Amino acid sequence: MKMKKNLYKKTLILAASGVVLFTSFGFKSDFFEIAKQIEIFTTLFKEINMNYVDETSPADLMDTAIKSMLTDLDPYTNFWSEQDVQSSRINMEGEYTGIGAALKPDDDILLITEVYKDYPADIAGLKPGDKITKIGDTKVSDFTEGAQTLLNGSLNSEVNITYQRQGKTQQTSIKRSSVELKAVPFYSLLEDNSGYVVLSRFNQKAYEETSRAVKDLKSQGADKIILDLRGNPGGLLSEAINVSNIFLDKGELITSTKSVIEKYNKEYYTQKEPIDTKIPLVVLVNGQSASASEIVSGAIQDLDRGVVVGARTFGKGLVQRPKEIAYGTQLKITISRYYTPSGRCIQALDYRKRDENGEAVRTKVEDYNAFKTKNGRTVYDGGGILPDVRLESSEYSSITRALLEKNAIFNYATNYYYQHNVEDPVTYEFSDADFNDFKAYLKTSDFNYKTDTEQELEELLITAQSEGFQQDILDSYKQISTEIDKSKAEDLDNKKEEIKSVLQDQIIKHYFYQEGLYQNHVANGEEIKKAKEVLNNPGQYAKILQN
Repeated sequence: MKMKKNLYKKTLILAASGVVLFTSFGFKSDFFEIAKQIEIFTTLFKEINMNYVDETSPADLMDTAIKSMLTDLDPYTNFWSEQDVQSSRINMEGEYTGIGAALKPDDDILLITEVYKDYPADIAGLKPGDKITKIGDTKVSDFTEGAQTLLNGSLNSEVNITYQRQGKTQQTSIKRSSVELKAVPFYSLLEDNSGYVVLSRFNQKAYEETSRAVKDLKSQGADKIILDLRGNPGGLLSEAINVSNIFLDKGELITSTKSVIEKYNKEYYTQKEPIDTKIPLVVLVNGQSASASEIVSGAIQDLDRGVVVGARTFGKGLVQRPKEIAYGTQLKITISRYYTPSGRCIQALDYRKRDENGEAVRTKVEDYNAFKTKNGRTVYDGGGILPDVRLESSEYSSITRALLEKNAIFNYATNYYYQHNVEDPVTYEFSDADFNDFKAYLKTSDFNYKTDTEQELEELLITAQSEGFQQDILDSYKQISTEIDKSKAEDLDNKKEEIKSVLQDQIIKHYFYQEGLYQNHVANGEEIKKAKEVLNNPGQYAKILQN
C-alpha cells in the first residue's frame, strides 16, 4: 500500500506539472476546465489501482493513457521517457560512448541495421543483420523498451554481447569508445570540379561540418556544389538556418513559424557571413528528406539560389520543441508550422482533419496553393518541396516502400552478404540474375502488403455489408481483388530497376559501410549524373531558375 501511495503522489506531481505546462502556453484553454479534467483523471487512476479485481501496473496504465491522449494529435508530439531523452541528446549532439552501431528493436531482440566503420562493434566483428539477444546477463526480451541503452556506458568499459547470426548463437566482448555521429559523413571533389557534400542529419555539427567541407572543396578547385540531402530526416532548426547561410547573404529570411501561441510566431534570418553566394548549386532531395532538409531546400528554391533535383520531399512542415515534465521525462510537442520565404507551408498531412479510420487527410494536389519565388517562378504548398528537376530514380513506389518497411530488402541483403563475395563498391552491380533470386526469396518469406486500393475496397465492403449489399458487392470485390493480386505480382517486374537500385545500395552498405555506398553513388548514381549535367550547362541552369 505504501508503494501505491508513493505512485499516486508521483502521479499528482505529474498532473500538477501538466497544469504548469498548459498555463505556460498563455491560457490558450480555460484554466478551470483543465483543472477539472486533471482532477477527474487522477481520481479515476487512483480508484482503478486501489479497487480493480486483478493486480494492476500503474506505470503501464499511465503509459497507455498518455499514448492514447497523444494519438489525437500529430505523430511528432510524443512523451519521452528518460531513455528517449538520452537518445535524442545523442542524436542532436552527435557524440556518445557506446559500441558504434545502429539498432532496431525487433520482437525480443535488437537488430543491428548498420555497423559504423572502425568503431567497437566493427572491431569486435559484429555485422548488419546480427540479432542481439543478451547484453551482459540481461535478456533483451526482459525489456519492453530501452534495452539498447545498456550498450552505452563509460569510456573503455567492456560489455559482453550474445547474438544470433544466420541461426547460430555467438558471443563477444566489446570495449566501449566515444562514437561520433557525423553530420557530413562524406564529401569529395568530382572529376568535373563539382564539390559533392552529403549532409545526413541536422545535429549540432551540421553547419560546422558542411561549411568546412565546402571550404575544403573550394580550396581543391571546386567551382560548383552538389548538396545531397536525400534521406536526411531533419533535426535542429538553427542548423538549417546556418546551413542555408553558407550559400545565402546575411539577413535573408529563411523561414517563419506561425502558431496560435503568439510567442511562437517568429521569423528566422541568416546571421552569418556567407561562404559563397554565387557558386552554382544543386540540392538533391527525395521522399525521405524532411523537416530541416525541407527548410534548406525550400529556401534555396524560393530564393532562386540553386536548382533542386530528385523527388518530392516528405512534407513535414511542423516544428517541435521538447518541454521538461518530471523525473527526467519530456514532452516533445508541436508548437508551430513553418513557412518557406515565399510563404509556403509544405505540410502534406492535415492532422486537424481525419478520415473515417481516424487517419490524417493528405492535402490533394488540386488544393495546393501557388506562390512565387524571388525570380517569379511558380511553386506550390501542401505536399513537400517539388524539385525543379524530377527524377523517377529518386521516387519510391508503393511496392518498394513496402519492401523496405517489412525489412524484405534488408534481410535479403544480409543473406546475400554471407553467400557472395563483392570486392569493389564502385564496380559492383546487382544483376538481373540476382533480381530473379530476390523474387524467389520473397516467395519463401512472409512478405505481403496492401495497396491503397485494397484498403479502400475493404472499407467499401464493410459499408456495403452494413447497408445490405453484401452478396452483390462481395462478388465484385473478389473479382477486383484477383486483378489486384495479379497487378501486385507484376509490380515487382514493373519496378525492377527501382528495386534493384535499392537492393544494390543495401548490399553495398553491408560490405563497405556508408563510405562505399557514397563511392558507388558518385560513380554510378543517376541523381549525381543529372546534377552534374545541370551544373555543367550554364544555359540550362539559368533557364531553370528563370522559368
